[in-house]
Amino acid sequence: MTGTTDLFAHYRPHPADEVVGPDGVVREGYRSVVPALQELGGVGLATAVGEMGRERRARGVVFGSFVDGALVEHPFPVDPLPRLLAADEWDTVARGVEQRTRALNAFLADAYRPTGRRRGDGRDAAPEAVRAGVLPGWLVTRSPGYRPAAVSLAWPGQQRAAVAGLDLLRTAEGWVVLEDNLRVPSGLGYAIVNRDSTRAALPALYADRAGLAEPSEAVAVLRAALADAAPPACDGPPQLALLTDGRVNTAWFEHRLLAEAMGIPVATPDRLWATPEGGVAVEVDGERVSVDVLYRRFDDDDLAAHLNPVGTPLDVLLGGAVRAGRLALANVPGNGVADDKATYCHVPAMIRFYLGEEPLLPSVPTWVLADEGDLAAVRGRLGELVVKPVDGYGGQGVVFGPSCSAAELAELTAQVEAAPHRFVAQEPVDFSTLPTLVDGVVAPRRVDLRVFAVAGSTTRAVRAPLTRVALEEGSLLVNSSRGGGSKDTWILPPR
Repeated sequence: MTGTTDLFAHYRPHPADEVVGPDGVVREGYRSVVPALQELGGVGLATAVGEMGRERRARGVVFGSFVDGALVEHPFPVDPLPRLLAADEWDTVARGVEQRTRALNAFLADAYRPTGRRRGDGRDAAPEAVRAGVLPGWLVTRSPGYRPAAVSLAWPGQQRAAVAGLDLLRTAEGWVVLEDNLRVPSGLGYAIVNRDSTRAALPALYADRAGLAEPSEAVAVLRAALADAAPPACDGPPQLALLTDGRVNTAWFEHRLLAEAMGIPVATPDRLWATPEGGVAVEVDGERVSVDVLYRRFDDDDLAAHLNPVGTPLDVLLGGAVRAGRLALANVPGNGVADDKATYCHVPAMIRFYLGEEPLLPSVPTWVLADEGDLAAVRGRLGELVVKPVDGYGGQGVVFGPSCSAAELAELTAQVEAAPHRFVAQEPVDFSTLPTLVDGVVAPRRVDLRVFAVAGSTTRAVRAPLTRVALEEGSLLVNSSRGGGSKDTWILPPR
């Protein structure tokens, strides 16, 4: 097939659309998929969307967001038109994500390096990259995500970011990393369930797709990486559990899905107990099971707010077990120092310093406004840039300067001038679109790609990326908490 099908008869592609070229011709990689979509037509696809919606509601596939302090659960929609990644393209993405994750883990080990206690040790306490002049000292000490107490929350050699989720954009020039997520990245479970939902609703689309990567295969890779985090006192197969604050968590569905898939218990604070040996046990069906590794799925700051059944704050309980060599936390608290927006622009330097390699994936040009030179460089240009809070996540607080009214731009300028250390500014990225079914009509919508890497004895990008879609016309925000949707992502076999 060389031309546009009826399904795309009124489609107006973006210049960087991944499926349809500016001339209206379907790109080569999609020519084996479009005929199946065309056969279904708009009515068939809309019917599939309805089936997927019913199936996902029955399974409880939701994502939460907080509105006026209350958790509100929303359906996590999946679009029936998949995204395709060629094998060589995935290889480029995977190698770049693995490289970046290795460098960030090296930085975390450096930032939380144990030091001596003698007077005068202060200079030696600085990370090696700071002492070498590669990174500024304030990048660690003034980071809102830096937790000095986290030095003692990992055993020697443990990867502090066992699971990383990196957000990438595809541009006309290639892939670029937009953001690193090393605290409690979500989305892997949704990538798995997206395949289940789409394949069940559109069996003809998935027929004869030998060699297509199965997202569910990521479960075994994740489990192995978590097992690699087992503490020194573990002398057998490690017992794993998934630590969650339960139904109040926005990704509660995913927590249950991943725990069930890995065959490990869900551990909520009210089911955690101290053991006589100084470790931690989780209550399962009335019995206490000692745990070696807790896959932590809620924020650092919330640990102190939760109590176990005898009233011990979770941070005290878990910290004591880690220091006793009886427990490992994955991810380790304190990783926010490596994934805030100010750290982001220094990752290429980290790759060169810690790994002795050149970056495989570029970053978006970024100004850290805590730096007087960077602040001066963007004065008068905020209307052209994207401004982000240093410690923001989930798209919260992001302001697109080109979309601002005069009043909004004046307010943004005042906020930046009052507290420049709270913000970074970035060049806008003109990233790709994909055909998406919107009210029965196929229309271009912006997409990103969250790629997950797991780090244990090795660092590996798992073949279960999550494509997120900005469902609103003209929107650049793909975050689930901001009304975004998703797509099944196909990693194709080598030709």
